[in-house]
Amino acid sequence: MAQQIPISDESVAFDPDMDSVRHDHTHEVASDLAYRRLGLVNVVFVGAAGAADRNWVLIDAGLLGTAPLIRDAARARFGEDSRPAAILMTHGHFDHVGALEQLAEDWDVPVFAHPLERPYLDGSASYPPGDPTVGGGLMAALARLYPRKPVDVAQRLQDLPSDGSVPFLAGWRWVHTPGHSVGHVSFWRESDRTLIAGDAVVTTAQESAYAVAVQEPELHGPPMYFTVNWPDAEESVAQLADLQPDLLMTMHGQPLHGAEMREGLHRLAKDFGDLSVPRQGRYLTEPRRAQDGSAYELS
Repeated sequence: MAQQIPISDESVAFDPDMDSVRHDHTHEVASDLAYRRLGLVNVVFVGAAGAADRNWVLIDAGLLGTAPLIRDAARARFGEDSRPAAILMTHGHFDHVGALEQLAEDWDVPVFAHPLERPYLDGSASYPPGDPTVGGGLMAALARLYPRKPVDVAQRLQDLPSDGSVPFLAGWRWVHTPGHSVGHVSFWRESDRTLIAGDAVVTTAQESAYAVAVQEPELHGPPMYFTVNWPDAEESVAQLADLQPDLLMTMHGQPLHGAEMREGLHRLAKDFGDLSVPRQGRYLTEPRRAQDGSAYELS
């Protein structure tokens, strides 16, 4: 298993006492930023509590079967008839798109993703198989069993704008952070140095079922069992560390903030090979690349 960078509880970026008051099943990280944990993955709500219809967005769409949980959280946070303006995708792995087709249809919203991720979201290509040989925990050992087939939201799917802006989110920009997948993106807000890193960086040892359950705050590279290009993943972590975020949200683990988190992120970038890259694995010797077509497998 990859080595972790431990982070103290003082760097966890939400107040659990407030969660018991708000009753919307989310953890509020800022006045316009909250997340809900759905088993082994998070979804993020961007928009102030009580936002009117079409004045907030959802980032990622969780596991299969979680659409009612996501809708309930959205209803409680934003209001009974409040729908998002869009669903933004960090990438299309099974634990991020499980409720996507249902929510996009129910809410009648567009879905935005990087153009390189489009084949996994329009039904035309499957992801490369997971790699159980990276070892280190039950989640990795089960990798070959995880769903790889694409979802199909082609009628609603749009590319993220080429200028880096984020639809419906003024002040945010998207950052291409490949490695875990070829079209993976993170979202960055300069004004308060908020980073939503998706799976480019995670804050729990996602390879371990125990770590996923306990959620001790730690900094890690992307989940090893689905990462298909390690040089790209290393460059992406370095790019995110250079942003010097004050708040880091990831789709696996708890949000972190402050100097300790930044120091850990820089250490992760500096020592990525030792801390994050598995000692063996098929994608060490056979990295998948979009430019040569190896990233895509016909569904």
